[in-house]
Amino acid sequence: MSGIQIRSEIVRTMSEHASSDPGRECCGLLAGQGGVVTEALAARNVAGDPARSYEIAPEEIVRLMKKFRAQNLEFLGIYHSHPTGENEPSARDVEQAYYSEAAYFILSPRTDAAKPVRAFSIRDGQVRELQIVPIA
Repeated sequence: MSGIQIRSEIVRTMSEHASSDPGRECCGLLAGQGGVVTEALAARNVAGDPARSYEIAPEEIVRLMKKFRAQNLEFLGIYHSHPTGENEPSARDVEQAYYSEAAYFILSPRTDAAKPVRAFSIRDGQVRELQIVPIA
């Protein structure tokens, strides 16, 4: 996978989520059909330090995955924000990249971010940036 297709309104939805509480990491799951991300479902960040990390409760992951299946959507990725640092995978992000086939979107709510939305493939500790291909 060298790129990921995503509906433009989903990029906006994720960016708005990241900006809604810029002092905390936001997070959520992404789904779609045919490899195109068409849905973003926000999740609650239950991390002990939500200003510097994110965690989605296992029961919420199950609930969201069931919702995807009910809509005949495939799980395609995870998104979260980095409120203060660069929007590239941290060591913790790489360590906790449990879904090797998923795209990992990292957003920056900072107005000075060169690339406010970035996507990565994280497999076996190896990180590769993906080209984001917006679809109308």
